Amino acid sequence: MNRVYCCFPGGKHKALTMSYDDGRSYDRRLVEIFNQNGIRGTFHLNSGLFDRGDRVDPDEIATLYQGHEVACHTVTHPTIARCPLPEVAQEVLDDREWLEKRTGYPVRGLSYPNGSVSREIETMLPSLGIRYARVVGSSDSFALPENPYRWQATCHHNHRLMELGEEFLKLFKKQYLYLMYVWGHSYEFNDKNNWSLIENFCRMMGGQEDIWYCTNIEFMDCMDDFKRLQFAADNHFVYNPNARDCWISVNDQAPVCIPGGKTAAL
Repeated sequence: MNRVYCCFPGGKHKALTMSYDDGRSYDRRLVEIFNQNGIRGTFHLNSGLFDRGDRVDPDEIATLYQGHEVACHTVTHPTIARCPLPEVAQEVLDDREWLEKRTGYPVRGLSYPNGSVSREIETMLPSLGIRYARVVGSSDSFALPENPYRWQATCHHNHRLMELGEEFLKLFKKQYLYLMYVWGHSYEFNDKNNWSLIENFCRMMGGQEDIWYCTNIEFMDCMDDFKRLQFAADNHFVYNPNARDCWISVNDQAPVCIPGGKTAAL
């Protein structure tokens, strides 16, 4: 039987994604740094707080975050584990609706405001159209998320960022998939006067041939696409029912692309 491994797009085995909250005006500088280095990420916005100063202009959301992902952070940023479930549902759905009118695509991600979550909220999110949700804290790990509704990042940018980045770059064993996930708030760079930290990190991480640069939802979609692949019993052919192409490695040979909607011999 053929031995098949899932790969990230382009046949890569490492992925990097970023996640930043609140939509503060400093996102403009952060996005520019990302774009200069080919880094991509997700920006979680509160649709009800754009009138509170020091925020990006709602009219610039579609252009500012182009090439990145806009995702939910609830309407008003409450500590949702203390709220009734119907209120939580409304906070998420209203945020989705407002953001979707400005982005033109389904908004399917969430970062928990104040890191607040309960089992009941986690269970409810799929019915609200949410595919993943990020918690706070740092895992110090490059492992893939086991529970996408309690997705913990590798690190906050103020926690061992350069050290972990250097460790990530050295990973070479292609029998594994690795993910580095960085989170934070863009205003923190201004508060701590350490913009050089993220500038140096992005310069170091950008342009690497073995890294897939993705948004949070692109990562999750990639994993979901692989689960839908339909393999023959002996792994000698596969059908890809997805619209997107999928990449796999067969018997440790060079990765191959399985086009969307096609059957391919392995």
